[in-house]
Amino acid sequence: MAATLGQVLALVLVAALWGGTQPLLKRASSRLQQVHEGTWVQQLLQEMKTLFLNIEYLMPFFLNQCGSLLYYLTLASTDLTLAVPISNSLAIIFTLIVGKVLGEDIGGKRAFAGMVLTMAGITLCITSSVNKTQGQLSTL
Repeated sequence: MAATLGQVLALVLVAALWGGTQPLLKRASSRLQQVHEGTWVQQLLQEMKTLFLNIEYLMPFFLNQCGSLLYYLTLASTDLTLAVPISNSLAIIFTLIVGKVLGEDIGGKRAFAGMVLTMAGITLCITSSVNKTQGQLSTL
């Protein structure tokens, strides 16, 4: 089963939602106040309350979960050998890009080289899938 353009775009959107929200979640969680309660149940409830009442944390979390839902829905019709590399590899690239925009140190030339190699690998995966589709169409 080969991927269509719509499936590839859905997987890129998944990667953007996953990767783009990671630096935002990291930033928001570092600004949370520490809570200390007497029992582990009270501690858990207080931490959940702190997280879910913080809009700076909640919005990226919600977008991240939307990416997970879209990934789950896309897996029903996409080849796993294409879905996993596209979504997971591109998520790392989106994390680096958004992190750089937010002023994080992403690693300089080595990070850029890694992004280029990742894109080359994803391009090979997509090209292989397209060639497989064209081969199936020519035999019909």
